[in-house]
Amino acid sequence: MGVKGLQYFMEKCCPETCVMVDFREMARQHVNSHQQGSSTPLPTLVVDGMACLRHWYSCQAWVYGGQWKEYMHCLKEFVGAFMTAGIRLVFFFDGVVEEEKRAEWVNRRLKVNEEVARVFHYLKYHGQQPGRELFCLPSGLATFSRFALKSLGQETWCSVLEADYEIASFALRHNCMGILGQDTDFIIYDSVPYLSVAQLRLDTMTTVLFSTDKLCHALQLQKSELPLLACLLGNDVVPEQRMQRLRCDALAAYRRKYPQSPPQGEKIYAVADFISSNKLSREGAHGVSCLPLTDREVLEKGVQYYLLPGQQPLWDISDTSPRSPVCLMKSYLSPDILQAAKEKHMRAECFMVYNVLYDGVVECSNTLEDREDAELTPQAIVYQSCRERIYGILLPTNPDSSGQAPTVREWFVFPGNPLKDPKVVSPLPLNHSDLKRLWFGKDSETKCLRISTFLAIFELDEFSVEHDRLDGSLMAVLCLVTYIAMQVGHLSLEDIDAYLSQAICVRYKSYTELLHTRVSHVEPRAVQLGSLFVRGLTHLVAANSACGCPFPMEQLMPWNTFDGLLFHSKYLLAHSGRPQEELLEGNASWVSLFRFLRELVLGICSRRGQTIQSRPRITHPGKHVDHSEQWRERGAPSGQPGPSPHRYRPQTRSPSGQHGPSPQHYRPQTRSPSGQHFPSPQHYRPQTRSPSGQHFPSPQHYRPQSRGPRAQAHEHNRPRSTHPNRRRYHLAPR
Repeated sequence: MGVKGLQYFMEKCCPETCVMVDFREMARQHVNSHQQGSSTPLPTLVVDGMACLRHWYSCQAWVYGGQWKEYMHCLKEFVGAFMTAGIRLVFFFDGVVEEEKRAEWVNRRLKVNEEVARVFHYLKYHGQQPGRELFCLPSGLATFSRFALKSLGQETWCSVLEADYEIASFALRHNCMGILGQDTDFIIYDSVPYLSVAQLRLDTMTTVLFSTDKLCHALQLQKSELPLLACLLGNDVVPEQRMQRLRCDALAAYRRKYPQSPPQGEKIYAVADFISSNKLSREGAHGVSCLPLTDREVLEKGVQYYLLPGQQPLWDISDTSPRSPVCLMKSYLSPDILQAAKEKHMRAECFMVYNVLYDGVVECSNTLEDREDAELTPQAIVYQSCRERIYGILLPTNPDSSGQAPTVREWFVFPGNPLKDPKVVSPLPLNHSDLKRLWFGKDSETKCLRISTFLAIFELDEFSVEHDRLDGSLMAVLCLVTYIAMQVGHLSLEDIDAYLSQAICVRYKSYTELLHTRVSHVEPRAVQLGSLFVRGLTHLVAANSACGCPFPMEQLMPWNTFDGLLFHSKYLLAHSGRPQEELLEGNASWVSLFRFLRELVLGICSRRGQTIQSRPRITHPGKHVDHSEQWRERGAPSGQPGPSPHRYRPQTRSPSGQHGPSPQHYRPQTRSPSGQHFPSPQHYRPQTRSPSGQHFPSPQHYRPQSRGPRAQAHEHNRPRSTHPNRRRYHLAPR
């Protein structure tokens, strides 16, 4: 993102523009220069959340779906370091992809698709997580980071325009001490100092400040001329190739004028000299008359992109009105609904709703999915039906007087999708009450209506009884695993066991305990199943947002429901034929809860005609296995063909050989193989014992254990490349 080649130029060709600064000293100077009496507010640093994701996610394990409790600890350390320094943080996240940047967004997503393919190739032939050179951010990290920071009490905003623009505007309007990010557009905006998150060191509270004043001095330009420089070099608005001819002419003229100039950085020096020599800042569009009219219009639009509210352009531009979002669905919806959706979106309190209601466009970035796996359906397709029902709640499904009905355009990244055009999706009618009642109603009937509508999105109306017996996090897992089981044709009993056992165990483990989780090797299929689950959580959040939040959002977050490495370990155990007691670490209460949830999932599937088979898969580290030929009955000798995969029948046998009850007659009060009673889930208390007899604290009273000083993110990463064409990794807004 940002201006092509400018970061490299400043770091390598003009190192005097990169100034090492101390945040504490910057904050002190900022306060002294803006004294307003005894009530001077804390100095404020605006943080570009999207640019910080790689810095924040310093967990060693990344391929399994995310180490979410550890990630929460990383965020707490980040926030705590600035609080200790007396600095207030304000976070911004991308909430939309502007259509001017759609082509660039698509190009980046397709490039990351190739990186994901290389990750799976490595997994299949090495059986281990790749090094940081193939690092990919866990799915949903940007989405859940917003909610995580809000849960930590931080001021968090989600943009309705391009986030860079909103960040620069906010920082200027509120006289902030700086912007922390990794985007050279912040050098071009006439706002506040731009500070590098890539160079950030929390242990010393230092980083690099990219000085706009020093850059202008080196290029002999005025600040007001920097937007033109950015557009001629190429950015997200003006494609680099669009100004190629002009740059070549400028470079040729510069070399004739300065034949002894070194080649390093001469392109930027040449463009800067072209601007000043041709007096473009004064003559405006006349100074680039050599360009075709369409290119001049693009250039004008690009310059306007950098104008913050109240700022004037270099020359007369036809439209300098402040940028504002355009609502395409205004004719279908009431103003109250639109205003509420916008406010919740901006406060980062919902997901997907604003995008559907304002312009009917929804995006989803790359997911760790194996394009060579023909069995597992891509997540975009798995969750298609629930999205259609979400749209059906938010938008009218019947045509209006003109015969038009609203549709939603989806830009979802998955293997095989060339992203040439969005998929046009029609909302699916759902028998639900008025949207105003769902969002604004306060009576007890409305609360029940929100729950029933939420369950209807996933076609799980039967679970309305369980809502009163299970807490929100378990209810989320139950709905999600059942939905996946009904949508994914090749899901096995072992997969369900892995999902459920992980979700139960993770509730009672601290992040320090989870750090000790180990796996013998990495199974590519489990990697994709982990990402599938996390993407499902984002759809739960979207459904919750559309239905007026029947569940507190915190209960749907991955740090309460999922740990990638723990899931991977349960997957390997389940497919190795280990008993349920081992999956649940010998804890009787956990086993009871597991069996209760399992019977509910399988009972629904059975009644819907969805047969779940037991298909243990033999996995070999570092060897590509055709799993379709590797199913075997539990207990069958390795290497020998077992009987055909057996099917789940509601009437099952317990480990002791007795017939267990079918799901429809299942009573939570059960006996273990030893005859010991297990508590029913409605009386289930989170305060439990580990296999060693050690108490685990209940989540609501959980306090993270200290584990000493944490290694800085730069210690985990490989040395940062400074080559101008170095590989960069980007994540889409959602």
